[in-house]
Amino acid sequence: MAAVPPGVRFLVTFNKDQWYRAFTFILTFLLYTSFHLSRKPISIVKSELHKNCSMASELATASGGGASQLPALISLHTDMDCSWKPFDKNNYKQLLGAMDYSFLFAYAIGMYLSGIIGERLPIRLYLTVGMLCSGLFTCLFGLGYIYNIHSLAFYVSVQVANGLVQTTGWPSVVTCISNWFGKGRRGLVMGVWNSHTSVGNILGSLIAGSYVSSNWGMSFIVPGIIIAAMGVVCFLFLIEHPNDLKTMHAQSSSPVGRGGDEEPLLDRETAASGRVPLQQVVVVKSESEPSAISFMGALRIPGVIEFSLSLLFAKLVSYTFLFWLPLYITKAAHLDAKKAGDLSTLFDVGGIVGGILAGVISDKLGKRATTCAVMLLLAAPTLYGFSMISQFGLGPTVAMLLVCGGLVNGPYALITTAVSADLGTHKSLKGNARALSTVTAIIDGTGSVGAAVGPLLAGVLSAGGWDQVFYMLMTADFLALLFLLRLVKKELTSSKSRPISTVELKEH
Repeated sequence: MAAVPPGVRFLVTFNKDQWYRAFTFILTFLLYTSFHLSRKPISIVKSELHKNCSMASELATASGGGASQLPALISLHTDMDCSWKPFDKNNYKQLLGAMDYSFLFAYAIGMYLSGIIGERLPIRLYLTVGMLCSGLFTCLFGLGYIYNIHSLAFYVSVQVANGLVQTTGWPSVVTCISNWFGKGRRGLVMGVWNSHTSVGNILGSLIAGSYVSSNWGMSFIVPGIIIAAMGVVCFLFLIEHPNDLKTMHAQSSSPVGRGGDEEPLLDRETAASGRVPLQQVVVVKSESEPSAISFMGALRIPGVIEFSLSLLFAKLVSYTFLFWLPLYITKAAHLDAKKAGDLSTLFDVGGIVGGILAGVISDKLGKRATTCAVMLLLAAPTLYGFSMISQFGLGPTVAMLLVCGGLVNGPYALITTAVSADLGTHKSLKGNARALSTVTAIIDGTGSVGAAVGPLLAGVLSAGGWDQVFYMLMTADFLALLFLLRLVKKELTSSKSRPISTVELKEH
């Protein structure tokens, strides 16, 4: 059993399950909020790394200079506003996309390993180390500004390292919250809890936006310090499982040197006489723990493959918005980086509402796949509408950002939380709760492949116009829906509405 965190020893005397459950809910919420808070700055800083370079010709015209003065004016403008190499060239979108891809590809690869490693190590220590390292690498990216570093290899290397260490987060917090909360109303609980993703994005946008125009390095350093500090909080206070409290109580109430699961080897009279019976035996009470599930064993759980592939495309859409929406708003609405970042938070606000609604509806109907499918079906035309209506002013753009955020992030939130928890405790596992971290890592790792590909494609396609990016997003949305159709059919033809964890899905 995992060691009890030192920061919670003084709380033992209360021993109220509800209090500890609420405490764990809030703590894991804040821990993963800091993860997303540290990921958001790159999307805000993009428009500062390549600042108004396309406006050079307009600057020359406005200054009254003739054609002969245009090269000098462009050079002056580039030196003043677009001097952060190597993002000052015409291929800046591809370079920015490469930075996104380096982080997300490393995250996707690392996620498959993270769940397997996490099930074999104490969650609290594993998560703490990951958060401290993530804080270090996030700060390193910001130090590139302070020390005037212009090497693309430096920024890509930092992104790769950060992507790897951030994989410690999701399997750990999902396993921990699932240990404390049962299956009852899991969709609602997970829907509310998963709003940490959007809350982190919003806070990250606000923090990064407050520094981006004056010192974009601080847009990374401040979030880096925050996630590192939360890593210390995790080490001091995180309680992985309710059984850890029972162990702590047993240790505090038993005599010194005697564990609760041990019996004395010799009685007092025998010990005093110095004679040891020939048939004296050692009696140690122990309970065998189930072994961690293998990667292939997790894939054989009914529903894991379908939801994983669906999440691949759903997360592609969500992360393309996460990394490229502020830049798109900057170009389409002609706003500065801070205002565009503030406006993009509305997408995350919609995501909070969408995630909670998806959880409540799926709890009520007992149909996780169907709930996701309906939201994905509505999301595709909404994405097209957003690409059109964003040209008609601020009001319609605000409304469409909220709607798109809800429909895009609703299925993504439901699959990564309630569905992962359901499948990780599927009846085919026969009570082996140690599969949860691996199942969660497989589903989110597959989704992270899409998260890596989406921003990269957006960087390439946006060179030919933003319409191509939106067509790509709509196609991905329909593909996410396609992979759920078999499960939807199974749910709709089921004689009784039941949670996905108890629906008898066809074996692979």
